[in-house]
Amino acid sequence: MPYRAPVGEFQYIFDHVVDLGKVAQTPMFAEVTRDVTDAILSEAGRLSEEVIAPVQRNGDLDPAVLENGVLRSSRGFAGAYAQIALGGWVGMAADPEHGGMGLPMTVATAVNDMMSAACLSLQLNPLLTQGQIEALEHHACPEMKALYLPKLISGEWNGTMNLTEPQAGSDVGAVAAKAVPNGDGTYAVTGQKIFISWGDCDFTSNTCHLVLARLPDAAPGTRGISLFMVPKLIPDAQGSPGVANSLKVVSLEHKLGLHGSPTAVMQFDGATGWLVGEPHKGMAAMFTMMNNARLGVGVQGIGAAEGAYQHALAYALERRQGKTPVVEGTGCIVDHADVRRMLTTMKAEIFAARTLALSCALAIDLARATDDADCLARAAFLTPIAKAYGTDTGIDVASMGMQVHGGMGFIEESGAAQYLRDVRVTAIYEGTNGIQAMDLVGRKMMDGGEAAFRLMDEVEASAEAARGILPDLAIAVWAAAETLREATEWLAAQQMNDRFAGAVPFLRGFARVLGAHFHLKAALAEGGSGPRTALATFFIRRLLPEHVALLAHAREGAAGLYALSPEDLVA
Repeated sequence: MPYRAPVGEFQYIFDHVVDLGKVAQTPMFAEVTRDVTDAILSEAGRLSEEVIAPVQRNGDLDPAVLENGVLRSSRGFAGAYAQIALGGWVGMAADPEHGGMGLPMTVATAVNDMMSAACLSLQLNPLLTQGQIEALEHHACPEMKALYLPKLISGEWNGTMNLTEPQAGSDVGAVAAKAVPNGDGTYAVTGQKIFISWGDCDFTSNTCHLVLARLPDAAPGTRGISLFMVPKLIPDAQGSPGVANSLKVVSLEHKLGLHGSPTAVMQFDGATGWLVGEPHKGMAAMFTMMNNARLGVGVQGIGAAEGAYQHALAYALERRQGKTPVVEGTGCIVDHADVRRMLTTMKAEIFAARTLALSCALAIDLARATDDADCLARAAFLTPIAKAYGTDTGIDVASMGMQVHGGMGFIEESGAAQYLRDVRVTAIYEGTNGIQAMDLVGRKMMDGGEAAFRLMDEVEASAEAARGILPDLAIAVWAAAETLREATEWLAAQQMNDRFAGAVPFLRGFARVLGAHFHLKAALAEGGSGPRTALATFFIRRLLPEHVALLAHAREGAAGLYALSPEDLVA
């Protein structure tokens, strides 16, 4: 069964679970009516199904390669990307002043979900450009905006993010790349960067690198880092790609998956760059791009989960194996209880992760359109949960998808393994999921947990509203929110390392409660009877109870983690 974009699912979510109408009521997004949204979703769905999905296997079987220093992308990628660019999808959330569609992040998130499901390797290219566009919109000078934004938004040029160095991964403060003033307003950027996704591209006319580097007077640590625009080809007086800059792709990494997305080792040898924003303020500018990317990567996980689920479901609907217990059933493995358990779990997890990500995007839109502090805090709080839970869901669902295939899942011919290999890195890049969890219990709880408690109040109010129609489910969700409240109160009172020790299970437990909340809303909108209610019942009765163990784990503190010495671990 080929990929089918879940357009109707997004329409239901926007109407009944994550209220897109709130965004349309703001002056900034007043033109984003239901008709406009439906047209956008339908066209993006068609593009994903008919243009992007057909190149999915090509990216795995015909990977990007470096030949004599020249990148060759996977077969079919150039044509598919051309259609993405032609439709304006690269700049769909960008400012119309420079050629963008000006769509809400909520709608753009839905589009990126579908494109990720169709082909994750290719979708990563415009996702990075979208992050660069946002960083430039917020931090670049007018001249840089005028030169770069129209080209990036149109898809003529693509953008990258250059943070990591061999000695500086998660510890960004250890960045050693240097930038020396040339005396003419430009800088000579020197250093090596690794893990640069789409560090080169043969179907755009220029690749624009945002590079973190240190000026000669830089202080140590993150406070001394500046951000520079370093293009592959230096624009000439007319803004067209001109002479080659002093940079090169040293090599491409040999990876577990995402073979269609070239991951480059980049060498900058006095390359000409331009300062973005203020000197020594590069981390603030880069975090604009990273926060966009973190939600985007969470959505990549959800999209990959959708692709893996559809792949597994198609197999389960045609594979015959053993006698099934369903009288007058399909006769295929979909009728076996354990296969049904896996498929239902996959579908329930995707819905929970998807609605959580869209809720985060909605908060971003409302904060941008209204300057509401609570919306801004909600967006900030939900971002690490959306990233970690979305990517964990992608990995778990892709793994279950292989399991549904049985022995064929381990055979590359089936295509099931590609989803797992491709999505596995999403829990690592743009900040590992452990770092997301530490951010959640650290920086995002510096308010004493106020943003977290407002979310719990919302969950409990929604559960109260559902008591008359779905009392058992409503009571379970309300009680789970109370357990989460107690764990959050405990966590907020602890020293930081005790918070960090339980950060990952706390984030997962929080996601479980929010997932149940969104499922309950979907069931209530259906009237308490139907397939969405059945799915909500499955999630709340079978998956939500995990929150108790997760939150108990979160409250154990750090001492037990250090009871075994490094020598004990080796022994």
